[in-house]
Amino acid sequence: MSHPADRDNTITVLGIGNLLWADEGFGVRCIETLQQRCEFAPHVQLIDGGTQGLYLIQHVQQAGRLLIFDAIDYGLAPGTLKLVENDEVPRFMGAKKMSLHQTGFQEVLMLALLTEQYPKDVLLIGCQPEELEDYGGSLRPVVRSAMEDALALGIDTLRRWGAQPVPRMRPLAEHESVGFAQLELRRYEGERPPEAVACRVGDERFFPA
Repeated sequence: MSHPADRDNTITVLGIGNLLWADEGFGVRCIETLQQRCEFAPHVQLIDGGTQGLYLIQHVQQAGRLLIFDAIDYGLAPGTLKLVENDEVPRFMGAKKMSLHQTGFQEVLMLALLTEQYPKDVLLIGCQPEELEDYGGSLRPVVRSAMEDALALGIDTLRRWGAQPVPRMRPLAEHESVGFAQLELRRYEGERPPEAVACRVGDERFFPA
């Protein structure tokens, strides 16, 4: 598989998932926190992939190395982390999908393989969710706690790949954020309404009467 020289050194870090469904936001929260804590060399890009699916293809094809954070249903204890590498990642993500974004992202990885533009190194750091059926909810404590180990693993990998992570010395400006500042974790949790006045299982406008 060819790896053009102009992308060999490019490192892409992707957080994927849906913030609005509790633990499914794990990957996005990881990328958000990583950016708040660290700065990296110019050849490193951090991306809030959200639920974009096939729209992420260019980022994958242009990456020499790809690190992915995501919530994955392994059938294990909530908060358990599992690492999957290289060509096993697309096959693994297709084994037990828990959301549409994983279907789309598996197709992105398979397309990168078929076009021979697959990164030379890929690492998926996945976390077993505890709760997904909580619309407007946030990460459960066990999953939020697992973020620390996931980030430590991610930073160690990025250091080995030559990303040159260093502690962020200046606060991150709102316009620099990889995600939506309005959905930043502390703001999201601080401003959400209590369960007594907000539907937590979906959009109640579409529930049958």
